[in-house]
Amino acid sequence: MKVQAYITFGGRCEEALEFYKKSIGAEVTSLMRWKESPDAAMKPPPGFEEKIMNAAFRIGETQLMADDGMGSKQTEIKGMSLVIEVADDAEAKRVFTALGEGGTVTMPLVKTFWTSSFGVLNDKFGVPWMVNVQDSKA
Repeated sequence: MKVQAYITFGGRCEEALEFYKKSIGAEVTSLMRWKESPDAAMKPPPGFEEKIMNAAFRIGETQLMADDGMGSKQTEIKGMSLVIEVADDAEAKRVFTALGEGGTVTMPLVKTFWTSSFGVLNDKFGVPWMVNVQDSKA
């Protein structure tokens, strides 16, 4: 059994994938546009033919999935966060700064009782992230 996150970007999926590639080294492993659907019965909303029906991408060892949804309204993500664990404080600062570009910081990177660097933000697509140094000797 495996659990994966599936993020709907409300028409901004391609932009989000490019942002994650540039900012944190994500790798897109598959991508299908609505116009490429093998099922003729699955029709996209008007103007969505070039939008992403389904994509898979990797960040480090984790695979995530994404799409543009069925319209232009982005899905609001509540009650969960993606947690990205990094090896050290320098990497935490780099990743936190990159993901925070155009986003909203909820909690800046700080030392906590469990780690030397931990921070919380929503990126410019509304995706909530926690950045944490793993196995740190706080």
